[in-house]
Amino acid sequence: MKIDWSEIESKWRKKWIDGKDFETDPSDKQKKFITVAYPYPNSPQHIGHGRTYTLADVHARYYRMKGYNVLFPMGFHYTGTPILGMAKRVEAKDAEIIDGLKNIYHVSDADIATFVEPIKIADYFHQEIKTGMIEMGYSIDWRREFTTIDPVYQKFIEWQINTLRAKNLIIQGSHPVGWCPKDQNPVSQHDTLGDVEPDFTEYILIKFKFGDYIIPTATLRPETLFGVTNLWVNPKTVYKKITVDGQKWIVSSECAHKLEFLDKKIEYVGEIVGSELIGEKVYSPHTGEPVEKSILMLPASFVESHTGTGIVMSVPAHAPYDYQALADFKKSQPPDSKVQLITPISIIKTPEFGEFPAVEAVENLGIKDQNDPRLEDITKEIYGKEFYGGVLKENTGQFVGKKVSEIKDEIKKWLIDLKNADIWLELTNSPVKCRCGAECVVKILNNQWFLNYGDAAWKEQASKCLHEMSILPPEIQGEFDYVIGWLRERACARQHGLGTKLPWDKDWIVESLSDSVIYMAYYIIAKFVNAGTITADKLSKEFFDFVFLGKGKSDVLGVSKGIAEEIRKEFSYFYPVDSRHSGRDLVPNHLTFFVLNHVAIFPEENWPRQIVVNGSVLMDGKKMSKSMGNIIPLRNAIRDYGADPIRLAIIISAELLQDADFNLESVAGIKNKLLALLDDCSQLKPEKSGKLQAEDKWILSKLQSLITDIAISIEKMRLREALHSNLFSFEGDLQWYLKRAKAKRRADYTGILHEINSKRVAMLSPFAPHIAEEMWEKLGNSGMVSQSRWPTVLADSIDANAIQSEELLKGIVDDIANIIKVTKMTPKKITIYTADSFKSKAYHAILEKVMAGQTNMGAIMKDLIANPETSDIKKNPDFVQKAIKDILSEPVEIRKSKLNTGEFDEKALIASELISLAKADFGVDVHVFSESDSGIYDPKGKARHARPFKPAILIE
Repeated sequence: MKIDWSEIESKWRKKWIDGKDFETDPSDKQKKFITVAYPYPNSPQHIGHGRTYTLADVHARYYRMKGYNVLFPMGFHYTGTPILGMAKRVEAKDAEIIDGLKNIYHVSDADIATFVEPIKIADYFHQEIKTGMIEMGYSIDWRREFTTIDPVYQKFIEWQINTLRAKNLIIQGSHPVGWCPKDQNPVSQHDTLGDVEPDFTEYILIKFKFGDYIIPTATLRPETLFGVTNLWVNPKTVYKKITVDGQKWIVSSECAHKLEFLDKKIEYVGEIVGSELIGEKVYSPHTGEPVEKSILMLPASFVESHTGTGIVMSVPAHAPYDYQALADFKKSQPPDSKVQLITPISIIKTPEFGEFPAVEAVENLGIKDQNDPRLEDITKEIYGKEFYGGVLKENTGQFVGKKVSEIKDEIKKWLIDLKNADIWLELTNSPVKCRCGAECVVKILNNQWFLNYGDAAWKEQASKCLHEMSILPPEIQGEFDYVIGWLRERACARQHGLGTKLPWDKDWIVESLSDSVIYMAYYIIAKFVNAGTITADKLSKEFFDFVFLGKGKSDVLGVSKGIAEEIRKEFSYFYPVDSRHSGRDLVPNHLTFFVLNHVAIFPEENWPRQIVVNGSVLMDGKKMSKSMGNIIPLRNAIRDYGADPIRLAIIISAELLQDADFNLESVAGIKNKLLALLDDCSQLKPEKSGKLQAEDKWILSKLQSLITDIAISIEKMRLREALHSNLFSFEGDLQWYLKRAKAKRRADYTGILHEINSKRVAMLSPFAPHIAEEMWEKLGNSGMVSQSRWPTVLADSIDANAIQSEELLKGIVDDIANIIKVTKMTPKKITIYTADSFKSKAYHAILEKVMAGQTNMGAIMKDLIANPETSDIKKNPDFVQKAIKDILSEPVEIRKSKLNTGEFDEKALIASELISLAKADFGVDVHVFSESDSGIYDPKGKARHARPFKPAILIE
């Protein structure tokens, strides 16, 4: 079957739009408010973006079918510097960005020419993204669309920022931030190439004295100062001589550049090549300057100028790399060289190690040079065990006996108080590049405005919210806890970019992540703004206080009393957010800030109720990137493959937190699957079913279980599982049903198939909405499937007896097929032997014991013997052992079903239902006996081996 995907999708999209199917207002129904991170319009969305929005749309469509009044809106995030940086690169005719626009995103030369204006870029991609969302079939209420530079939105942001400041949660001070030296702005994830959140680490700069100069070295472990034997210098590096707040230092040029941003006065006074430092003596801050205490500067090509200060202290007793580097260097030196006298200094005692942990580890492994990759592993092992289990030795002065894990801050303070150390901040995940192309640094901002995310009480409230809400998947909870733990002050304003001016200081603009944390509340207002009901010039603090917090009176707000009360009523109906969808990369920033700002501003009843986090999308196992050439714009994919196949390929490739590996081969397979189902639906018409036969009862029972399982999976956002159950797993049950019906030569089961496929299509609708509407129509059902109710589970339609009976038949057919396969015989006659009623009684008694938690054979045997009805089992202990094994090998649900079903006549079932099926499959007659039948045909003595649900089989 061949179809025009574009034509079908356009047909149903038009019906949804014409019917205003997804426009949502308050009603008497229970609501669900589902939101997803709004897009930043500086490029079209690609397949990777499609995952988050598709998952959220499935969620929204599902709850709509469950009878909820679902609000699923969308806005566009214009604020920040990325679009500004992009415009500058276009204006500069940057070849990389222009090539991407033309050859990946297929933007015309005429449109690119307008991109020197940031708003033109945002508007262009805004429309591109919106069109793609509509083409993907997202069930969005577009009446609530907005951008973050709309005048009313800016009023809303002013209210948010003023509210936080009034609660003393915005402070002014000096704090470190990620910084773009070119744009002169703080940077966060959305401002960087590759959406990298700048993260920085505090190092201790330990000052070694070299004549009139200081040679600082950066370390995370200041306690290792006591074990330093030498410094490592790269002989090829040209170091800078600088003054730092009047003190003369020698550092790499990269270090000197970074120091300029750390609130220090820097002057450049000269240069010195690393080779000129080799062999010179320096003095450690803890020893003073006696000649015998001096240490040498030695050459090391592994020292990188862009890391730390470009000079490294060497602690060979505890650092494997240092020990190996020293050993390597000694090999090149004459026997009488002073270098040969350098020996490791042990300063930490750790239970797992001897005197010199690094020496022992290197020598035990037989490491020969610094290039051995095993050095990294043993370094991590030694550092980890020393940190958690090590204590300082006598040669560490006043710190003797202190735990390594507890001493860092004490040694840091000691060194800084004596002016022998300083603080150094370095980007942990460098290099981080701003979207303008410049490499970012850490900067100390003075007199800057910060959200005080380090506030303990604020963190406590956020943790309370996070632990009371639903987090999906649950295993991501720990990542939120970790972020809350390390969060510190965060710049909430910058001086360049698009956005809202800081209300009390118009030289600053509210930072782009700070203006995108409670915008879900604005969706309520946006409908009224877009309808022209309210305008920015009429809105005051009192208006927002009334609408969002219920404070004040509705007749003094600058808008009519009726309008204010209507907006307040709508907010009260839809809030809080029931489910917030976003990618895992936003856990360290947006998603956590979303919680923090909600708990700071809104009363507890309006705190968010759920966060859903998903992984990213790979293309054929590789991360999507322009450099890899594997970015497929979403609209291109829709045009080439169809929206529904794209949706399903994204969903079925991984569960929520896993990275989804998208490939075009899976799209082709899904298209074929959907076409086959459409073809089936085209041939079925609703018909009344007659008296239900055994297989009918079974398949309808399985259908009820499928409805329950899929609903549970969707509510846990295990969408891959839900989709696979419907499209693939259930297909096996359906094939068995058709096999049974055809074996009986039935012609009266199309009504059953129509009912089954109608429910399957309804459950497919949230996932593949366009083709599901087409299938629904082909089935002859009325209305739209997206507006139909989710299939109802009818408890009285689940026939436990039918389920057990059919499973028994399937098991027998499989066993016969396996015996024939193994023996390679051509059967002429098949005889089946069922267990007698005594074994059945004993089996159910054993089943009850196992379900009660008893699996010990001795205890079960004792109870069976004590019961007069089963006491004869003592003659057949082998049966008890095998029955326990049979039961334990089955899923708990099967055991429960058997327990509820009780005993039934296996012989009658097989005789009435298996004969035609076996004849069709194997072409021979089947004879059935109970092992206790008189006149039984049993030439091989097989009957005695029969057990309940495990008949014995003889094939001749």
